[in-house]
Amino acid sequence: MSYIARRLMRAILLLLGVSALCFLFTEMAPGSFFDEMRLNPQISPATIAALRSRYGLDQPLVVRYERWIKAALHADLGHSIAYNTPVAPLLWSRAKNTLLLSTTALFLTWLISVPLGLWTGARPGGQVDRLVTLVSSLLISVPELVIAMALLAIAVRWHFLRVGGMMSADFGDLSAWEKLSDLLLHLALPVFILVLCETAVIVRHVRASVLEVLQARYVQAALGYGTSRTRLLVRHVLPVAANPAISLLGFSLAGLLSGSLMVEVVCGWPGLGPLILEATLARDLYLVIGGIMFSALFMVGGNLVADAMLFALDPRIRGEGNGADGH
Repeated sequence: MSYIARRLMRAILLLLGVSALCFLFTEMAPGSFFDEMRLNPQISPATIAALRSRYGLDQPLVVRYERWIKAALHADLGHSIAYNTPVAPLLWSRAKNTLLLSTTALFLTWLISVPLGLWTGARPGGQVDRLVTLVSSLLISVPELVIAMALLAIAVRWHFLRVGGMMSADFGDLSAWEKLSDLLLHLALPVFILVLCETAVIVRHVRASVLEVLQARYVQAALGYGTSRTRLLVRHVLPVAANPAISLLGFSLAGLLSGSLMVEVVCGWPGLGPLILEATLARDLYLVIGGIMFSALFMVGGNLVADAMLFALDPRIRGEGNGADGH
């Protein structure tokens, strides 16, 4: 079995494990969506029983899970009780907003982190290196929620960014350029929060990788032969230091996605975060499970992309895969 096939099989098993745990934990959680209905004297027990039967909640856990797995293979994640609509289209309408936020933050994070990590790793102990180390240590030590709340308060106080939602009330009356500007102004604050928090972690990993490669004998020999430092960093150090950075890419996407759900709630961005929170508070069973599965799918997808990039760039991994096939 090839390297990519093995990773894909592990991803499928991971998603199955996440779905099983979702059903188990929701079954163990106290209360249900129909608890408030039972307190309403105008709703009869027969009506509540009929609703439970309609959504399959009167069946044993194993039966419900088996039915859900079979339906999920056909992109059917169940029916939302609160919204009275299929879960998959409801989640996808919000997931597009979360993907827009996460991919924008991911692109900007790596666009900033790689050059900054390369610069500080090549000049350890310099003023820029000390400043970056100090700021990144501060950002890592402060909870992301505190940073998000502080930046939100600043944005509300000075009105330099749009806060709440992803478009203004008069969005439909704007021109195409004004619509794009309005969207970017609403996107700026949550993206800035995510980039600020994630860059603090990634730049330290890139810096550490660059420092390690710079100690290699072939790099020291190249310097001895008079190779310019810029050429050495770009053509020899960065490609080697990129391997651990690419491995970090999958974890970075997972971290950005989990962080974006919290930032969405704080900033009012209409993504998966607020929807999953509302579904959890309402005990909307299949919407909660579907939201968690969407998040897990994005995380697994990010790791698969990182694995594919490593397989394409690192001949050692391709050799490992071919060796595994030969046994």
